[in-house]
Amino acid sequence: MQPQPNFIVQLIPMVLIFGIFYFLIIRPEKKKQKDHQELLKNLKKNDKVVTAGGIQGVVVSVDEATVVLRLDENCRVTFQKESVTSVIVSKE
Repeated sequence: MQPQPNFIVQLIPMVLIFGIFYFLIIRPEKKKQKDHQELLKNLKKNDKVVTAGGIQGVVVSVDEATVVLRLDENCRVTFQKESVTSVIVSKE
């Protein structure tokens, strides 16, 4: 009869799998969420932004939960602040 492996020896592969899972999936996702929250916090008037739906516009006003974008001279649309995905940096 063979001796049973030690409990710690059986636990090591599970710890390694969790470590790999953390560094490949959880940690980058948290960083991405933190960067997005920072982007939303720093939104200001006249920033050119892109929404989750691909709509590009210029920020007219920002409040706690919403942002008003100017899409054209006579077109202003209100979006949830979280729908802004990126700020377009001009090359000027």
